[in-house]
Amino acid sequence: MLRATFLSLVGWLLAICALAADGPFLSNGLKIGEVATDSAIVWTRLTGPRAEGGAVPGKPGSVRLAVSTRADLTDAKEFPAVLAQAESDFTATWKLENLRPATKYYVRLTAHADATGPPTVRLDASFTTAPPPDEWHDLRFAVMSCQGWTDQDDPGGFLIYPSMHKTGASFYVATGDNVYYDNDPPEATTVPLARLHWNRMYGLPLLVEFHRHVPGYWQKDDHDVLRNDAWPKPGQTADPDEPLTGPLTFAKGQRIFREQVPLGEKTYRTFRWGRGVQIWLVEGRDFRSPNNLPDGPEKTIWGPEQLAWLKASLLASDAEFRILISPTPIVGPDREKKADNHANRAFAHEGNAFRAWTKEKKLDNLFVCCGDRHWQYHSVDPASGLHEFAVGAASDQHAGGSPGLDADYQQFHRVKGGFLTAQVSRERGRPTIALRHHDVHGAVVNEHVARRP
Repeated sequence: MLRATFLSLVGWLLAICALAADGPFLSNGLKIGEVATDSAIVWTRLTGPRAEGGAVPGKPGSVRLAVSTRADLTDAKEFPAVLAQAESDFTATWKLENLRPATKYYVRLTAHADATGPPTVRLDASFTTAPPPDEWHDLRFAVMSCQGWTDQDDPGGFLIYPSMHKTGASFYVATGDNVYYDNDPPEATTVPLARLHWNRMYGLPLLVEFHRHVPGYWQKDDHDVLRNDAWPKPGQTADPDEPLTGPLTFAKGQRIFREQVPLGEKTYRTFRWGRGVQIWLVEGRDFRSPNNLPDGPEKTIWGPEQLAWLKASLLASDAEFRILISPTPIVGPDREKKADNHANRAFAHEGNAFRAWTKEKKLDNLFVCCGDRHWQYHSVDPASGLHEFAVGAASDQHAGGSPGLDADYQQFHRVKGGFLTAQVSRERGRPTIALRHHDVHGAVVNEHVARRP
């Protein structure tokens, strides 16, 4: 009897090992996003064995999620299994609700070949929810941009990821150009090639490890929706009924972005992190006018609905510091021949009007962090006094293109890779923010400190 039981157990273990060897796996890790005081979104993707060139093919199966406030997950809430299929690039998402503010949560994902079978792989992660808006909590967050596949600076991906993690960031923001459909080979001319760009990028070991510990907010820009300086065709929408197959279009790029990152209903949104800080994440592609239209009152990057929301929510906030995070510059200055952001002449009317509005409303606790530019800078708009911090490219290899230091605007200028952190704290009872540029290794290369009364 004992021999039969032992042989049965051995056979069961061998079957599990054989199954695990074939997958599905979780080689793309997970992304935890849109973290608020009481909610968050968990994203993952089921994968097969890795292929050449960094590709991470998807694989059908099911995936389960367990969430707990205990590290051992003994009292975990278990969510029903989600079937991952080719139609959604084998991705799965869960909206976590009714969470407690300022609380650390532990997450466990298990992949299964079928809904009732044993797990083939397990992945553990954690995140902390935002504190209530009426409570002060010291915190730090990171902002990064522009990561090119061919410009990796480490065998595991990009050095800035462990560097950002070491800062103790509560969360991070990826401002766009998460992938480069048009610059990195192979050019993403079809939906499968576009998905390849996402899957290989977020299968890099340093990125997978980072996202186990640091939640994020993702914005999109031109290169990860279609191509350089792209805008939607008039009246074009991301039709949810159109199959995600065939040639890549702007509308399909919009849908693929939603498929590949944890995202709520809207691509423009705001999040409060305690008494100290509130962030705004604006959308710079979905509502814009064509870049080549003549400039004037009707030409826009944000669109009237988003602009009205942005102004109203900025004025309604009582956070000690307001941080507007934009995929593209609002202050600049930028290169003379560029024509796709608020620092250029192509969108000067909307840019001038918004900067003047911030001065009129005395938003002296508003700071802009922007991506898109492959160099770091701290600029102050001479007319409005609005401060802008460009975070720079994700690696030194990807840095370049700067028009040079503009002494009328810039207090800092550096053509190297790195990232930005914002640290909110109290110093002698005064709310204080320190905005710091870091190099790819995490060393501080520039600092600006501001204090409230």
